Amino acid sequence: MRQHQTGFTLVELLIALALTSIIMLLLFSGLRLGSRAWDSVDQVTEQVNELRVARQFIERTLRQTREITVNLEGQRHTVFAGDQTRLELVAPLSDQVGIPGLYVLRFELEATTGDHQRLVMTRWLLHPDVLNGGGDYPAWEPLLDRFGSAPSGDGLDQEIAAGAYGRTVLLPEVGTFELGYFGEPPRVGQQLEPEWLETWDNQSLPQQVLLYLTTPQQDWPATQVTLPGAPPMMSFY
Repeated sequence: MRQHQTGFTLVELLIALALTSIIMLLLFSGLRLGSRAWDSVDQVTEQVNELRVARQFIERTLRQTREITVNLEGQRHTVFAGDQTRLELVAPLSDQVGIPGLYVLRFELEATTGDHQRLVMTRWLLHPDVLNGGGDYPAWEPLLDRFGSAPSGDGLDQEIAAGAYGRTVLLPEVGTFELGYFGEPPRVGQQLEPEWLETWDNQSLPQQVLLYLTTPQQDWPATQVTLPGAPPMMSFY
C-alpha cells in the first residue's frame, strides 16, 4: 500500500500569503491610527496644562500682591500699574526661583518669530542693589514710564545675580491676554464710585483684576481676582 502525502499547492500558498499581508496591514494601520490619536491627546493635554499653570500662577500672584512704594529719583512710586496687556506688581516668590523674598514682577507680551505672541515674566528682587541694575541686567523703571515701548526679546530664561533677576516664558503661544482693573478712578480731591478701567495708574491697589488668558488652541473663561484687603464683591467687566 502506497501512502499518499498531502500538502499545500502553490495557489493555496499564495492565497495564504495574501491574507496574511492584508491582516498585517490592517493591524499596523490600527496601531498607527492609535499612536496618532495618543500623540494628539498628549499634545492637547500639554497645551491645557501650560495654560492652566500660567493662569494659576498669575492668579496666585495677584492674591499675594503687596502695596509697596519705592523711592525713585526723589519720588515715591507705588509698584502696581497696568494696562490691557501689561501688569506690574510686588509679590513674594519662593526659593525655587533663586533668592526668596518680595519681587517686582512684570507680565507682558513679546512678539515671536511666528504669528503668535508669548507671555513673559520679568522679575527684580525688591532690593536697591538689584533695582538699580547691574552690568548684565537692566535697572527697574516704573511700567508706566515705558508704556508704548516694545519689550526686548533677548535673554529669556535668564537667572542672573543668584536668581535676583530673571526672565521666564510663562506661556509660549498666547491667543488673548487682556486685563481690567476695578477700583476708584484717580481724581484729585474727589471721591468717585469704583468702576472698571482699562489702565491703572492710581497710587493704591485696585479692588479686583480681571484676567482673560487663552492660547490659539484653548479658550478659558475670564476670571476676576480679588486683591488682598479688598472687600469681596460681585461684578462683571
